[in-house]
Amino acid sequence: MLVNLHISNIALIDELDIDFSEGMNILTGETGAGKSIIVGSIGIGLGGKFDRSLLRDESKDGMVELLFSVDDIMKEKLSALEIDAEDGEVLISRRLAGTRTINRINNMTVTASVLKEAAGLLINLHAQHEQRTLMKPEMHMELLDSSDDGIAALKEEVRRLYMEHKEVVDKLEEMQLDEAERAKKLDFISYEISEIESACLKAGEDAELELQYKKASSAREIAEVTSEVYSITGYDEDRSAGSQLSRAVRAIQMLPRLDKDATELSDMLSEIDSLLGDFNKQLKDYMNSSEYSDEELQDIETRLNLINSLKVKYGRTLEDIDSTLNALRVEQDELIGYDDTIASLRKKEGELSEKLLKGAQKLSKARRKAADKLCKDIADSMKELNFNRVDFSMRFEELEKCTANGMDKAVFYISTNIGEEPGPLNEIASGGELSRVLLSIKSAISEKGGTPTLIFDEIDSGISGVTAQKVGKMMKKLSGSHQIIAITHLPQIAAEADTAFVIEKTVETGRTFTNIRALSTDERVTEIARLLGGENITDSVISAAKEMIGVQ
Repeated sequence: MLVNLHISNIALIDELDIDFSEGMNILTGETGAGKSIIVGSIGIGLGGKFDRSLLRDESKDGMVELLFSVDDIMKEKLSALEIDAEDGEVLISRRLAGTRTINRINNMTVTASVLKEAAGLLINLHAQHEQRTLMKPEMHMELLDSSDDGIAALKEEVRRLYMEHKEVVDKLEEMQLDEAERAKKLDFISYEISEIESACLKAGEDAELELQYKKASSAREIAEVTSEVYSITGYDEDRSAGSQLSRAVRAIQMLPRLDKDATELSDMLSEIDSLLGDFNKQLKDYMNSSEYSDEELQDIETRLNLINSLKVKYGRTLEDIDSTLNALRVEQDELIGYDDTIASLRKKEGELSEKLLKGAQKLSKARRKAADKLCKDIADSMKELNFNRVDFSMRFEELEKCTANGMDKAVFYISTNIGEEPGPLNEIASGGELSRVLLSIKSAISEKGGTPTLIFDEIDSGISGVTAQKVGKMMKKLSGSHQIIAITHLPQIAAEADTAFVIEKTVETGRTFTNIRALSTDERVTEIARLLGGENITDSVISAAKEMIGVQ
């Protein structure tokens, strides 16, 4: 469940903390108080658009944090995204710093896609625009697919088979060449193979040549430095360090004869002389290995140019070039054995086409079975929402060609009035009906598990009276298995709250602020009365409000 929402420097909010509870959390407030800011901030936390136009003070960072408590099942789901929630808490944080949005989960920086995926497991935001999704027939099948866990695996199998089949079909189309075109293509491929093979590339050769080229092109500078060092430290000149150190060694070797305590000093100096001799030997070897003729430098440069030209044509690395060579050899063999290749591809296309058809049929069967169950559940929910008549079903059409999503086209059909034939939901449902249908769909799908927290932004749009009361009762029922956070302007729904909040706009020191606070029982009565009677709150309105929330 969502435990806490923290908002900083967004719109009319300086700093705001909201602690939510289990069950039914209801948010109310006057029009324009800032309810949309709260919902918008939650949307930002779930991965929505976050830009500087939303900031109250552009000189400061903006932030939204969502703190969740999670159970063992959710921990396992999150672990698949490499999110550690062993302590039972998940903190999703989004900070807008400058022009950059920083996304974190439990203080670990994550990509926007990972954040959205994790947030989608934890919370589902049903905003007003979702009613418009019901007006899009293509969304109906997505709702159906989300209602049954078994459909996902079938869809993935169909998608996989579709992509394999498409690859073979594309290959067949690509291979449709006449004899002259095949000969021309075969000549070109043979040339490319020969060009790569004749280079006799070796693994790691390019990196080694780059080092050699750098060394060879700097050979003159290297020679100057090493010659100077060798002259200073060597034994060839009387004033060189090596020559003078040798004289010092010969001189100190007399000391141990005079004083045994000087033996260690003599040995140390001899060791230094030996080390300097080894150094000069290695320095001489290095000097010899750093000598490059102009011809050697030219050879290295020519080889590097060849390798780089092959990289431009066949791949960024030697491994890429090798992969290209293998692919070209396969394509060469296919063209040489053209008739056998075409026959093999056609056979494979037929096999995949049959598998794809069977997979799509299996998916379609699963969808139709799931649709019967889902539509019954939706209809049952709708009967609780004051519809005169409920006829809710899903009608399927078979597409001419199988797609990556199967071979189905499915649309919800509905009739809510006696004597009227069912029609497509997107064509005949009114605004008030859509809000209730959406709630019924969400209720039917959510009861199967899904996200533990559901947020409804004015799901009550277009309803009132007894219908509003029934919507409130259904949301209350749903809150038995899910945390519900709902924004409403209807007292019938607000009265069902386990925890009630009011969103208020205040003016302090010449500035406007949006705040939210939890209501006490007496304050709830006053707020329900406001929703019932507006500014004219009489004793009878107060009495009605008390009755609605069940207090004396």
